[in-house]
Formats: sequence, structure tokens, C-alpha cells
Amino acid sequence: MHRALCPVEKLYVGQRSRAVLSCTLRGQVDAGALSAAFDAVAQTHPTLRARIAPDGQGFALHLLTEDERPRLITRTGGEEAYAAELNTPLPVGGPLSRAVLVSAPEGDRHLFVLVVDHTVTDGHSSIAVHNTLWDHYRALVEGGADKGEAAAAGSAAGVPGDSADSPGWPRPVSRLLPDADPAATAAYLERRVEEVRRYPVQLVPYDVPRPAGTGARPGAEPAGDGHIEVCRLTLDEERTTRLRRTARGAGLSVHSLVAASLLTTARRRLEGDGPRTLGCLSPVDLRSRLSPPLPASVMVPAVTTHLQTVDVATDTDPTALARTVHIRLRDFIARADQYHEMRITPEIPRNPALQLATVIATNMGVVPGPRLPAGLHATDVRLVPAREDYFPQAGRSPVMACVVSFGGRLAIEFPHFTACFSPSFMRAFRDDVLTGLLAFTDVSEPLPAPANAR
Repeated sequence: MHRALCPVEKLYVGQRSRAVLSCTLRGQVDAGALSAAFDAVAQTHPTLRARIAPDGQGFALHLLTEDERPRLITRTGGEEAYAAELNTPLPVGGPLSRAVLVSAPEGDRHLFVLVVDHTVTDGHSSIAVHNTLWDHYRALVEGGADKGEAAAAGSAAGVPGDSADSPGWPRPVSRLLPDADPAATAAYLERRVEEVRRYPVQLVPYDVPRPAGTGARPGAEPAGDGHIEVCRLTLDEERTTRLRRTARGAGLSVHSLVAASLLTTARRRLEGDGPRTLGCLSPVDLRSRLSPPLPASVMVPAVTTHLQTVDVATDTDPTALARTVHIRLRDFIARADQYHEMRITPEIPRNPALQLATVIATNMGVVPGPRLPAGLHATDVRLVPAREDYFPQAGRSPVMACVVSFGGRLAIEFPHFTACFSPSFMRAFRDDVLTGLLAFTDVSEPLPAPANAR
């Protein structure tokens, strides 16, 4: 009744990071039907009703008992509910998921939040399970199923072999990779370690003074405890379309344009005008690149990363920078280095610089939102990563940007810890990134396409 975590999954245990899916709703919500829908989805996905426990030298997933498994939490609240859920971690040793419905006193406005531990999910699978939950809900309220039978229906729709004796744990992605020569992986690791040694990246300094005794500026107020906040950038459908058109016309990706805006904004937070070595970390989805492809419905972290270092000055051309980011990431995937990168992930605790970047630019691409029954409307859908430890004593860190397009509108979420980066700092950072993106949307002539550039 348990499944050992692979070495890659084990890294997430110490990070205590989580995916926070949320949707703001207008209309009436049947809490009983939503509770049954969550039970059905949890029955289908054993990782949602599991906990992590020590297992020899590692960790393993263990099923919770029926009394311990998570159930939908319902309560009354207002706009403060999102911040409260974002700052409420999943308890150590407890369920790896939490589902909460917060309803306004009038009962016609709601916030639904689904939190899942990153040990058992990534962006694509968390979005998939969120949408599947609402599919179950829609079927229930439209008369397609009985609430009392929803969990059983979810079990029947589970993975092959799902039973009391075998809950159908998904296989770790690290065991689905194509075969590789261990010598080639060792050579790849050696090259990567040498690269990060030769090209150390600069990080953005915190604007909040460090805690007392760690070198705070004289006379400055200490950081305090801090909490997670999210500064958000959004583009409407028209500007999102124009940004995509600019990227397509130049033979680039939207991701590369976003990364260039992030890097140039980060550079302006560093001293001097000349070049500085900055790092851009881009998560790379493995699902579509496995054979056979792994559906988004399989709840495992199926992502690796690509780290590239670039020299950025205050006058660096953003288009040229975007082209560099795009070509390097394209070539990384063309060489199939993403598999090597996944294989060396267990080395990160010994070599943290393998994933140390100035900016982390996730990009989920264009993804569907939930399909809701008549009379219920989603006014907003969000995906934000959060974790428990942000280490304000470090004095500097990468800036995280979570990019996703729900409903044809691009959004960039900037989660940050207020004892590290202040809300005003992140708002200014967000505004500079927005200015950079709008410059790409407002081009009157197409950007020049690359001519076999490398």
C-alpha cells in the first residue's frame, strides 16, 4: 500500500513546495456536489489521498486511512481568503492535497482553491486534476450522476489495476526515460558542473533588510516574519494575441520574449551599466517528449529544467536577448539533453549551482480553464507556486515568474516573500516587465527572423 519516491521526487520533499490552483466563481455552487466531485477525483488519484513517510534512506507515499483522507473544506469569507490559503502549507506527514471552497455571505461569489504538493504533481497535472474535478461537478449538478455514487464512479475511472490491494500508483518519470549510456550522463554532469563554475550568475539583492545579526543596513528596520504575496501581470486577449504574433513573425517563442523582459528587468536591479552574467532557468515539460507520451492526467512531477547564462548590460537589445534564449533552449531540446538533465537532478543538493538562476521563467503555455455548468461562471483562474522556506538571511535570490494563459489571456504571477522582496519592489519589477512586453506588442514592423543563427 505504499510506493517509494524516486531520487528525483525525493528532492521535492525537502523543498516543501506546492501548486496552488484557484478559480474565482460567480453564481451558485452546490457544496455537496463539489465535495462528492473532490472525493471522486481523489479516489482516482491515490497521490491526492496519500502522505509522505520515511522509508529506509528515502521516502515513500503511503495511503491515508478513510478517516485521514482530505475532504472539501467549506467556509464563509471574502477577499482575504486567497492570501490565507496561499500562506497555509500542507502539513508535514499529512495529506498531499487540500480543497477549499470559500463563499461570500451572499452565496453568489466564491473562491475555490486546490493545493497539491509538488512531490506528486507539476503544473500540467495540477491543472488537469483541477479541470477534471469541475467535470465531475458539472456531471453531478446537471443530473448525470448521483452524489452518493460519485466516489465509486471516480474509482472506476481510475488507472488500470486500481483496487484495495493496489491503488494504482503512477510510475515516476525518472523510470520512463529512454535508455542512456551511464558514461554519457557522467560526461554531461561534468560539463554542467564546469559551466556553472566558470560562469557564476548574479542574483537580485533583496530590498528588505536582513534579520538582525546578518548584516542589515545600519538604522534599517529588520525584515520581520514575512508572508507570501503575489504580484500579478496580465495582458488582455488583444495584447496577448499581438505578443504571439510578434513572436511567431520573428521565429521566436512567447517564452523567449517573456524571459528577455525578465532578464533586462533583473539587470536594472544590479549596479553598473556593463555586462553582468545572469541566469535564466526554464522548466522543460517531459510529458510530450516521452514515448509513449505521458498524459497530463498522470499525477507525477514530469518536468526538468534548462539553465542558460547570458551576459546582459543595461543597453542590451531585448530582441537579441530573446533570440539567444530561444535558440539555446531549442538546441537543448533538439540534443535531447532534457533526459540527461533529469538524470542528474539528484546531484543538485551537492551542486546547487546547477539550478541557480537570476530568473526562473516557467511557462505553461495556453491551457484550458474549467468547464462549468450553466449559471456558474469562472471570472478568474490562477496557478501559483508556493513553498515554506524563502531564506531571507541569504540576502538575494532568483525571481520567480509563473507564466500561464487561461482563456487566451497571458498572466505572469510573481510570488514573493515579504521578508525578502517588498510588495513595492515587486510591483516595480512587474511594471518594468510589462513595459518590456508591451514594447514587443507595439512593434510596427515585424522583428527580423533569424538566419540560421546559433
